[in-house]
Amino acid sequence: MDKFFKISERGSSVRAEIVGGVTTFFAMAYIIFVNPGLLSQTGMNSNGVMLATCISAAIGCLLTALLANAPFAQAPGMGLNAFFTFTVCFGMGYTWQEALAIVLLSGILFLVIAVSPLRSKIISSIPAFLKSAISAGIGLFIAFIGLLNVKLVGFGAGVPALQFLVDDGAGNMVANTAGILTIIGLLITAILMAYKVKGAIVIGIIITTIIGFPMGQTHLPDAITMSVFKDFGEVAFKLDIPGVMAKGLLPLITAVVSFALVDCFDTVGTLIGTAKNAGMTDKNGNLPGGDRALIADAIATCCGACLGTSTVTTFVESSTGISEGARTGLSSIVVGVLFLLACLLAPVAGIIPSAATAPALIIVGVLMIRGATEVNWGDFEEACPAFLTIAMMPFAYSISDGIGFGFISYSIIKLARGKAKDVPVLVYIISVLFILKYVLTSI
Repeated sequence: MDKFFKISERGSSVRAEIVGGVTTFFAMAYIIFVNPGLLSQTGMNSNGVMLATCISAAIGCLLTALLANAPFAQAPGMGLNAFFTFTVCFGMGYTWQEALAIVLLSGILFLVIAVSPLRSKIISSIPAFLKSAISAGIGLFIAFIGLLNVKLVGFGAGVPALQFLVDDGAGNMVANTAGILTIIGLLITAILMAYKVKGAIVIGIIITTIIGFPMGQTHLPDAITMSVFKDFGEVAFKLDIPGVMAKGLLPLITAVVSFALVDCFDTVGTLIGTAKNAGMTDKNGNLPGGDRALIADAIATCCGACLGTSTVTTFVESSTGISEGARTGLSSIVVGVLFLLACLLAPVAGIIPSAATAPALIIVGVLMIRGATEVNWGDFEEACPAFLTIAMMPFAYSISDGIGFGFISYSIIKLARGKAKDVPVLVYIISVLFILKYVLTSI
């Protein structure tokens, strides 16, 4: 095992990989329940989607481990599932069966890119300062996810604001115990981190989960049900490719390219930003094996579409496990196995409340923001694209949009300054693709 995964060579240990995998799983386990909640709005069977979510996540994790030997976990992505539901189904009028076909086609397109020479050129073409900005932006983004998950930050008044009182669903304002528990867990984890306690993040998750019992945030499952398996057939292999072909070429191209572009750059951004922060990149700022991680992501997306879920992507929450010392694919194996177990024990996996994982996301945000220090803020040609990259990730709730704004602004500023040759050709191409995506999705 040590030789296969190069555990010692990368300065890790089996214990660190297991702890990292468990930490990552707990940080992203919410997708087991959130994804079915979103996709079921299109008419999909919720239990079937839950099983598809777990199996596709396990496939993605195992592929990442075996192909790339990298500590990154995969699952159906947030944002992409919302695009599936609200844009492709509700906005563009596709059925969920047709939407799954679109996801499959986007996965095939992504796979073609991933197995071509573009797979390595995409990552190497990103300027070093933008790689640092991507890392910092992802830090803010995942911290924002943590705050939103417990409604500590909300938009009830139309603008983001702290929420210590929330609506209980019956029109009554009650204490936001989830937000309060998150603050408690954040302080506990921060203190453990300050003392340099090994496994501080996972220990913080466990302690916060225990504290959640008297606060009404942590609940034991009433029963373990196996009914999810009989519902799997309601969504698996239900793609409608002929139907999607009959609705016109332009909307089909728009949806397929949008899915592929977002998936590609969400993955690239996560790989670069997280790996750079953990010191896993080479002297050029590239992640060894990162190109193969793209292949794993693309294959997992194709498998997920066939099983009955939206686009599978590399999860930024992988950074929580990496912060605990995970450096190899063994960590991804652990996450994949836990997702398979979650098929049987989904109610047990749900014991960990979002208020216990939110502090972990915020702490990792603290660790990743250091990437901003590597940007030359005195050079506005770098400062503006870097700032837009960092700011747009949390503000637009999208890693790929942050990368898009960074690329576009960098290209335009360099062109205006008469320094066109300073920008790699691929950066120009990617910038144009992002502009086309924004135009097409606005029509």
